[in-house]
Amino acid sequence: MEITSVTTGGFTTLQLKGRLDLNSSSQLKEHIKGLLKQGTANVILDLCGVDFINSSGLGTLVSILKDVRIVKGRMVLCNLAQYVQEIFEVTQLSHIFDIYPTAEEAAASFAGRMANAY
Repeated sequence: MEITSVTTGGFTTLQLKGRLDLNSSSQLKEHIKGLLKQGTANVILDLCGVDFINSSGLGTLVSILKDVRIVKGRMVLCNLAQYVQEIFEVTQLSHIFDIYPTAEEAAASFAGRMANAY
């Protein structure tokens, strides 16, 4: 799995490319742990390049969401391929995660929350 990271405006966007499965899940989890240790608690996971996800990948996303929430952060998902979106709907995880159609809409969701915090 390839992970590209960009930090702007109080959140970090991770663009993922490849398979999110047992082999790549630990790589993503370690990357997120590193961000949390650095004090970055607001994360957008851009899944536009994820062409496969299985139960290990889903479990990792749930675990990461829990870790982010523990530090009072927020994680959202965006750009889900149709196959991945269907997996989230079938497993009912679409009710747990904030999912946006585009990275721009995901970023705007952070801007709106940060403005309301003041």
